[in-house]
Amino acid sequence: MYDTIIIGGGPTGTAAAVYTARKRLKTLLIVEEFGGQSIVSDDIQNWIGEEHISGYDLAKKFEAHVRSFPDIVEIKTPERALTVRAVNCTAEKVCDFEVETDKGKYQGKTVILGAGARRRKLGIPGEDKFNGKGVAYCSTCDAPLFSGKVVAVVGGGNAGLEAAVDLIPYATKIFVLEFGEVLKADPVTQEDVKKNPKIEIVFNAQSKEVMGESFVTGLKYLDRKTNEEKTLEVQGVFVEIGSIPNSEMVKGLVELDKFGQVIIDSKHATTSHPGIYAAGDITDDPYKQNNISSGDAVKAALSAYGYLLKRS
Repeated sequence: MYDTIIIGGGPTGTAAAVYTARKRLKTLLIVEEFGGQSIVSDDIQNWIGEEHISGYDLAKKFEAHVRSFPDIVEIKTPERALTVRAVNCTAEKVCDFEVETDKGKYQGKTVILGAGARRRKLGIPGEDKFNGKGVAYCSTCDAPLFSGKVVAVVGGGNAGLEAAVDLIPYATKIFVLEFGEVLKADPVTQEDVKKNPKIEIVFNAQSKEVMGESFVTGLKYLDRKTNEEKTLEVQGVFVEIGSIPNSEMVKGLVELDKFGQVIIDSKHATTSHPGIYAAGDITDDPYKQNNISSGDAVKAALSAYGYLLKRS
């Protein structure tokens, strides 16, 4: 029986583990892969204390920091959490928790959810085939690779327009494809995009196929207004249509919003179920940033510690 089971190896899970270790809580950390979504980034410039660091190097630092507590933190990796269940519950809803993974089952008195999110895909022909060969999901990571190229960005929300802005110093031409008739991004971001001569916005565009040979050569889309299929000659396609929280493991156990995000009280990182805490991209916090994820993970760890003191 662990004091706490932490799920996730990104900035959330590792920060929580460092703090539960410092509080001498018997901790199990279940990690599919250290680093989180940022592991694919070549140059991270906003991790506090590091002017430049790659996602790979940051992941190594996360892992090394957690492994510096071998007497108190047990690490299971690579291992994927599948389901979290409440067990041995009292009438006051004080429960233990069983976490089932692809390799075993473990029990703990508290759970901290830091499993993050995954990129939402278009699900069209050619997307998977050309992933890494012109199809990209992270403009901050991959924009420099498209220097001198014509690029399409699929998505007219904040993520899509911010990707377009990231590409301005590199790409010669940027098409932004919006499914509907209006952009959904913040007004300030829209203004930045609309005034740049490199960027052309295509409304009522439903992406149909990523085309290419060895690398991407075009993007076929349906003009939803005229019902005509058209093709853009591009060498890159950035898919920026949001992310999906990795919350399936707690569906029915804690309250989720309509997007599948774990609803938390941001003051203490508590969920709707006593003893379960959450932080980072798996939650309904609007700011999906590494620094925020790690800070909120500290709240989760300290809240779990306080809960355990009262429980015992």
